[in-house]
Amino acid sequence: MELTQEQRVASDYKAALDSVALLEAGKPADMDETEWQDCKQRNIDHLTIQLNKGAEYYGSNDLTPFTAAIAK
Repeated sequence: MELTQEQRVASDYKAALDSVALLEAGKPADMDETEWQDCKQRNIDHLTIQLNKGAEYYGSNDLTPFTAAIAK
């Protein structure tokens, strides 16, 4: 089953918010610094890709959390 554009946008937005939550939570206690830096960079890259889709793609969804998480 193929997703509609609305479903695809909702799925992308939710996944991006998961990246935001991970970045805001900070390094888990059971993760070493090297692993954390790699994880952190992957999530920043993910958010950058999502931001590059543009506001038109996301419509009325708030992209501010994406930019704020990247800036941390």
